[in-house]
Amino acid sequence: MHQYITITGARENNLKEVSLRIPKDRLTVFTGVSGSGKSSVVFDTIAVESQRQLNETFTWFVRNRLPKYERPRADTIEELSPAIVVDQRPIGGHSRSTVGTMTDIYSVMRVLFSRHGTPSAGPATAYSFNDPSGMCPECHGLGKTVRPDYDRILDPAKSLAGGAILFPPFAAGTWQGQTYTNTPDLDTHKPVGQFTAAERRFLMRGARNSGKVNVDNTGGARDIDYEGLADRFERLYLNRDLSTLAQKTRDLVQRFLVEGRCEVCDGARLNAAALATRIDGRNIADCSRMEVTDLIAALERIDDPVAGPIASAAVAALERIEAIGLGYLSLGRETSTLSGGEGQRLKTVRHLGSSLTGMTYIFDEPSVGLHPRDVGRLNDLLLRLRDKGNTVLVVEHDPDVIAVADHVVDMGPSAGTGGGLVVFEGTPDELRRADTLTGRHLRRSTGVKESPREAIGGRWVKGADLHNLKDVSVRVPTGVLTAVTGVAGSGKSTLVSGAFVAEHPDSVVVDQSGIGISGRSTPATYLGIMDSLRKLFARETGEEAGLFSFNSRGACESCQGRGIIYSDLAFMDPVTTTCEACEGRRFKEEVLRLTVGGSSIADVLDMTAERALDFFAAVDDTGVRRRLRALHDVGLTYLTLGQPLSTLSGGERQRIKLATQLHRTGTTYVLDEPTTGLHMADVDGLLALLDRLVDAGNTVIVVEHNLEVVKHADWVIDLGPDGGKHGGRVVFEGTAGQLIDADGSFTADHLRRDLGLDPSHAA
Repeated sequence: MHQYITITGARENNLKEVSLRIPKDRLTVFTGVSGSGKSSVVFDTIAVESQRQLNETFTWFVRNRLPKYERPRADTIEELSPAIVVDQRPIGGHSRSTVGTMTDIYSVMRVLFSRHGTPSAGPATAYSFNDPSGMCPECHGLGKTVRPDYDRILDPAKSLAGGAILFPPFAAGTWQGQTYTNTPDLDTHKPVGQFTAAERRFLMRGARNSGKVNVDNTGGARDIDYEGLADRFERLYLNRDLSTLAQKTRDLVQRFLVEGRCEVCDGARLNAAALATRIDGRNIADCSRMEVTDLIAALERIDDPVAGPIASAAVAALERIEAIGLGYLSLGRETSTLSGGEGQRLKTVRHLGSSLTGMTYIFDEPSVGLHPRDVGRLNDLLLRLRDKGNTVLVVEHDPDVIAVADHVVDMGPSAGTGGGLVVFEGTPDELRRADTLTGRHLRRSTGVKESPREAIGGRWVKGADLHNLKDVSVRVPTGVLTAVTGVAGSGKSTLVSGAFVAEHPDSVVVDQSGIGISGRSTPATYLGIMDSLRKLFARETGEEAGLFSFNSRGACESCQGRGIIYSDLAFMDPVTTTCEACEGRRFKEEVLRLTVGGSSIADVLDMTAERALDFFAAVDDTGVRRRLRALHDVGLTYLTLGQPLSTLSGGERQRIKLATQLHRTGTTYVLDEPTTGLHMADVDGLLALLDRLVDAGNTVIVVEHNLEVVKHADWVIDLGPDGGKHGGRVVFEGTAGQLIDADGSFTADHLRRDLGLDPSHAA
């Protein structure tokens, strides 16, 4: 008999007294339209309460150093087990974080080289690029160096007196520039490009017996020692912490810097002693550059009695990475370059080797960024976690993931205030027969577009060889909707977001990056509506605009414009309460008394985007109405203007970011996986939006795995045939109808399967 996680009366965010019994030791998928309340149940209720109760088992001293969780708003939450959350937040993106360091496999490799490599450089730390004993002394373990670009700093056609120095702080006329225009040791009227080697060396580095130079600054004329141009630039801007400088100065300096591979370690990050150690002719940097699949084969050949068990431990961890479709990665790959889907799968790998049971694993849309081929591997991973005796909860929209669930919870019936209810519980088969939005879409079958649009022109990418691209030349048609597809690691984002955007920098790019949220950011502030709203109220009431800001003079003094009071009770759980002074409305009473059209500014911020359209129509503000119509176009009219962005789901954030770019025409739009976080019904709305963009005269390029988008596209460019070094080629160009008959394409195989055809059959 199964045990159950039992929830009664959950009221987090938009949940409406939700009560649930979730079977333990089973795989349960939560689905529903974006904003329906899935994450509110799984993350804000179950995960938070599990982590909060787990923290209570520690001493007060330890608890004071742990993250603090507020008790979720629910009557009871029972039969919980410790929760491990695998979310979509990007992996730490600093330049010292790699696939190897993140998965701890590089640590195993360091031990292997310290015990088995010859000649040995010492203990394991001697092979760490994050430790002084192992890092390259030139680049300090980064593998790259930043140096001044003197081709940008100096114009060889001009003389020093004529403005050859292009770096503004050193330009002719500045007091520092006078060092070079007034020096008696150089001909300051001779073009710099005609300097002899000795003159060039003196300009850049000076000389031991450099003379004095007379300069005139605010303190009057004086003689100073000559300092070479390169010496001065490096002293002022390279050999110091740039974060201490003003942002404007930092941005200026960055324009005159160039990043390149470290010439001492050739990008290997390590010092000479570490790189001298070899196993089977390879040093540890060579191993870090190898694809995971190739590294497994190399390590399996080690049969030394001491090194064998260490190599086997590394192989076991590497095989887990290969098993989830990431065999094309290398241990040296920086985590900042990983896609969201790659990062999430790597976070999952860390738990596959654990022998813990009885845990609750919680996943936030693990299929994000996955080609249909790779979703099958993801399902195997989820089922393996379940079969080890764990409860697996997944927030997901992908039909293939829903299909393998033991239990499904469908939230709805719609989004925002129209959601927050459980509209279905049962098996996947029962869901397909249910009269819910999800059930209806699971039963639906769509075909490829029968009459694709004709291109009006084309924009080329020629000879692209970035990352794993292999001299790719491709024509992207204009005036149509193009889908760029392919398995993970095949080179899609590299081709579009890298090579295409570099050749066509006028493109509007909407990527997967976050939108920068805080408790004070709202749809009104993000869309740029708030400034217009403040000016409107100032004009109509005769007050200053600053009075109508909850971040400035108009803020409630009790809560500082937050609308809530957050009480940190030291060792106890924090408590958040609605501010009694403003009743959660953020503004002072004197501000709330001022109205326009019968509404205070707080009333307007409480309006949904749909209602706000009528309000701004009455006051005849066309600019604001245009921005609000963009919210309508992306299906977010149910959001209130003052709702904190931190309460939005991943799909809602993706769409509000898109809404900020919809006002342009005659433009090329590049969208990186726009269906991220979207329910099947939301994808329909997205496709209608993309059609409107194309019909308005735009070109739209989407990097996408979703087969509904592929079937709807006018043109498809498929990369592959596989990932990593086995990808980087265009394997198909044509319409979705032609893709059905294509051979050698995983996308074509899965498209045929989706249409009920033989997946292996190609014309």
